[in-house]
Amino acid sequence: MVDDPRRAFPSVSALLEQPALQALLPLFSQPVVVEQIREEVAARRDSCRADDPAPAPDALVAAVLERLEALDRDRLRGVVNGTGILLHTGLGRAVLPPESARALAHMDRCCNLQIDLSTGKRGKRNHTTEALLCRLTGAEAAMVVNNNAAATLLVLAALCRGREVIVSRGQLIEIGGSFRLPDCIEQSGATMVEVGTTNKTHLRDYRAALSERTAAVLRVNPSNYRIVGFNKSVSTSELVTLKEEPSLLVIDDLGCGALVDLQRFGLPYEPTVPESMAAGADLALFSGDKLIGGPQAGIIVGRADLISAIKKHPLTRMLRVGKLTDAALEQALRLHLDPETLAEHHPTLRMLTEPPQGVKRRAMRMRRQLASRAPHLKVEVVATESAMGGGSLPGVPIPSWALAIQAEGISPDRLCAALRLGNPPVITRVHEGAVRVDLRTVLEGEGALVIDALAAIVPRPDSPQG
Repeated sequence: MVDDPRRAFPSVSALLEQPALQALLPLFSQPVVVEQIREEVAARRDSCRADDPAPAPDALVAAVLERLEALDRDRLRGVVNGTGILLHTGLGRAVLPPESARALAHMDRCCNLQIDLSTGKRGKRNHTTEALLCRLTGAEAAMVVNNNAAATLLVLAALCRGREVIVSRGQLIEIGGSFRLPDCIEQSGATMVEVGTTNKTHLRDYRAALSERTAAVLRVNPSNYRIVGFNKSVSTSELVTLKEEPSLLVIDDLGCGALVDLQRFGLPYEPTVPESMAAGADLALFSGDKLIGGPQAGIIVGRADLISAIKKHPLTRMLRVGKLTDAALEQALRLHLDPETLAEHHPTLRMLTEPPQGVKRRAMRMRRQLASRAPHLKVEVVATESAMGGGSLPGVPIPSWALAIQAEGISPDRLCAALRLGNPPVITRVHEGAVRVDLRTVLEGEGALVIDALAAIVPRPDSPQG
């Protein structure tokens, strides 16, 4: 009778002593490594037949290493963005400024999140960040929550519940994740009143909808789309003229949240938060991780009495941000204090304003380096168009240059996947039969990482396509 081969399986403790797995204990911790060993051994035992030989320890170790590599791949980590989408939602939107990253690095100790250092008593959360927002926007007061959708919900729930909110039909937006403004208004407890048509809404439409039940007029900036051609919308300053009753609120949801006029950088006009405040809006809402270039956050600025009322609402505690968001956002806001140097220090604006010829020069230099490092690759420098992404500057093409890469014996999809699964991952796209790396979104110092990743992908002469 042949012994059951499962009796010859190495024990978990014996496999754990293998040098390759011992080396990974500081990175993954012993419980995680042991768990993966047990799962692999159990899987092999379940599939083992009576006439199968027991797997060699080296084979089991190799399989466990693959399991640990898969775990490591899924953790949150830095990637190289070669897509040409500056505010890529899947890649975390805005690249944090170095100042924000350094502020986060210093959060390995206690901090004065909610203590007044001068008195030693309880202090105000986000105090410095809110003061910066007031200085940059001209608002009386400010507050920060976890995203702009939360800001919209909180404002409507705190100030408009049980009453009517007037919105143009052309501004009933849907954003990523199937978030729809009408659903948000319904959840807040307010009643939505639609006015105008999809392409045209006039001031008279808002005026005709006013009643004793009206709490607010909500203007929403269509940050992620544009209606062009035969269209009409009403500006914030025009809406303010409707305020014959002091209780009527004008709420301006600006979406991507520009703090400075982008035209100074040669970019299309985007409504700014200071303009909204100057026009007389009672509140303005916007994101922190788009044109501001900070962490994910929703920002509310405006009248002090309204902000005070919102802060007392029960939802505020549920939607508030912690110390990490506050620290990173504060540093991103500080960059806006000096508009003259903003594009130099602000990663998103630096990518956005780099001249196309500068992008092309970087692409040409990388092509020359790849010719010597990876001669098996066919690399061309091609003109392309980047995009802002993140619901900002929709329909605005940004001239750029990219590397179009082909590898003999490897299909474009497989090459794209190989780059994505590398360390660090390089995120690209496939276009016209080649992998494209748009250099506009490849940060300073990352070009060498892209070259290393491509040079490491050497196809076998007999590698099949697909």
